Amino acid sequence: MSKIIIGFISLSALLFTACGQAGSNKAEAAQHSQATPESHGHSTQIGELVPSDEVCMVNDAYMGKKQFDVKFGGKTYYGCCEMCKERIPKDASVRVAIDPYSHKQVDKALAVIAVTGNNGEVSYFESKDNYTNYLKKQ
Repeated sequence: MSKIIIGFISLSALLFTACGQAGSNKAEAAQHSQATPESHGHSTQIGELVPSDEVCMVNDAYMGKKQFDVKFGGKTYYGCCEMCKERIPKDASVRVAIDPYSHKQVDKALAVIAVTGNNGEVSYFESKDNYTNYLKKQ
């Protein structure tokens, strides 16, 4: 019985922390969060622009449905779960990204967002011009 309880607690902890992961496991964390584009009948192609309110800005993933809005510093960011809602105001690193074209830092709340990965991963651009120029290079 105690092995079952320990297993349940371990599994719960794993699922609970998956949403707050950062770095190289972002795509995996996105798979464990509330929604994926496919689970809601949405499919996107690489290069497609997506609405910011359908992106988990902690996991950098297009989710295919409206996410939780988080107001911070007069701007609106989006997250897929309660952990994201808590992390966005506390962790400045999840509110910014590097524009893959200009290589400059961009505020995710102000960015043009496009799907750039096969599993709904997104990139943030300073402007539509940067996004268009990025596509030309691909």
